[in-house]
Amino acid sequence: MPSSAAKSYSLRVRCPYGDFDDWITLANRLESLEQLCANPCPFECPTHGAQLAFPLQGAEETSTAGIPARTSPLFSPPAAKKSRRSSERKAFHVPVIVYGWSKTGSFHEPTTTLMFNASGALVRLATPVNLGDRLFIVNKFTQEELEVRVVFSEPFPLGGSQVGLAFQNPVATFWRKTRRSTRAPQTLRVFVRGNDRNGNPFSQTSYTMDISEDGARLDGCAYLTTPGQLIEVKRRWHGKAKFRVAWIGQIGTSESNQIGICTADASKLPWRDKVIPPQAKSGKKP
Repeated sequence: MPSSAAKSYSLRVRCPYGDFDDWITLANRLESLEQLCANPCPFECPTHGAQLAFPLQGAEETSTAGIPARTSPLFSPPAAKKSRRSSERKAFHVPVIVYGWSKTGSFHEPTTTLMFNASGALVRLATPVNLGDRLFIVNKFTQEELEVRVVFSEPFPLGGSQVGLAFQNPVATFWRKTRRSTRAPQTLRVFVRGNDRNGNPFSQTSYTMDISEDGARLDGCAYLTTPGQLIEVKRRWHGKAKFRVAWIGQIGTSESNQIGICTADASKLPWRDKVIPPQAKSGKKP
């Protein structure tokens, strides 16, 4: 058979979370087995949805091959049998914001989902992104943010790309239309510590604009941090805690110089006394 002829291969893949290990079939491929094994392979885990990992091993398909095969829905023709999903995909349009760093630099792009499930979403992006990129997605209904990974990307006929985004773990409640906790407008003086964009340590005063049990919105430190960065926030006499920068206000908008932060340890919250009524903490009636 000529080297340029298309072949079919079986690849053994394993979910990064360790709960799925199986074979998938890649049909009519022009690459060699060595090339396929040298690159991350998209596949679907029944529990965690779309994933991207290097194959553990591979073999060329033959009529006598005894390897149990499962067709990858990300590589195969539409008629091929698909893997069982962790949850049903729903073709709903939910307004979201996707932001982070791409090969063109920092971006902050409003868009809508084309479909979603508990493991992630399919969105259309004008910003070019690469497989494996770690980004953030914001549900504009609830303003909740989650870290996602790019597991699929293909050109969209009308421009841009269709991009598959996978959560670190399935989150069935992310697509609801109500917030997990209510934001309360509150101005509190806090001290923020972390590393700036150049890796140099910084420490400065900031103020909350609103707070919740999950995080807060801070003013005055957007240019020192980047999305995904861990920072320490301290409120005098009320302790300190680690937070992750979830979003940074876009320059030229009303949110310029603001950042959204989400707690990295829900048991430590410097403003807990402001979001939970004293009677709720003590169990006493007012």
